[in-house]
Amino acid sequence: MKTVSLKIDDSIFGETEKILTRIKKSRNRYINEAIEFYNKVQRKQILEEKLKKESGLVKADSMSVLNDFEKIDYAD
Repeated sequence: MKTVSLKIDDSIFGETEKILTRIKKSRNRYINEAIEFYNKVQRKQILEEKLKKESGLVKADSMSVLNDFEKIDYAD
């Protein structure tokens, strides 16, 4: 494990302490879980941005292929 020193706004710290008292969880565990959750959210956003970018790159080719298929005569 790594040791990290951080500064927390007084209002956030106070609210966190109240919550910790009610849920009976250590501050360290609570902060670790919060960071883990936030990392998941950030990974999803990064993936979403990547997929949007890559989708834009292939959009023209996909439309071209679709148009080609529409021109095919499927007569029996």
